[in-house]
Amino acid sequence: MLTKEREFYSGSVKLIVGVDEAGRGPLAGPVCAAAVIFPPDFQDERINDSKQISEKKREALYDIVKENALAYGIAMVSADDIDKYNIYEATKIAMKAAISQLNVDYDLILTDAMPLKDLKTPVVPIIKGDAQCLNIAGASILAKVTRDRYMRELAEKYPHFSFAVHKGYGTKLHMEELEKYGPIDGIHRKTFGPVRRLLEKQLTLF
Repeated sequence: MLTKEREFYSGSVKLIVGVDEAGRGPLAGPVCAAAVIFPPDFQDERINDSKQISEKKREALYDIVKENALAYGIAMVSADDIDKYNIYEATKIAMKAAISQLNVDYDLILTDAMPLKDLKTPVVPIIKGDAQCLNIAGASILAKVTRDRYMRELAEKYPHFSFAVHKGYGTKLHMEELEKYGPIDGIHRKTFGPVRRLLEKQLTLF
């Protein structure tokens, strides 16, 4: 049971935002962040770090998180903007955008190990927060499911890439597809090592 939020609730801290992301590591696609506020007394043992849950269970929990949250926000930052700002900064941009969608007042923001500055509300980064805090775990599910759904849409648009399978991560299959077809503009992250090296290699051929 994820209960670390209980350490933070007090007379001045009534509602807590949990924030997490999905997609920092892939070579393709956006990074997605979500922010979730559950009622302080809400508990559901099925909600956990999205990496510890099967895709089928995540899909079911996605609706449960939305139905039980007092408020939530979801935001994505594109591959082009990841290349522009770098993945660390792009992740923070996505997180702040998700937080900005919340339509209730809150007193504290807990993130999964990500420091966020320039916000009016105090922020506490918690290492492995998605495995300790229910609100962060809820956010991790919304972010992961949203991004996975987007990658499945990309798979339909670009059928020569198995985005529904590898979700843009640098798997053996994805690397083989990259070698065969080359990166897709606006989809692949050109500043990420394997993609950058492939583009440099292509340039030497001409």
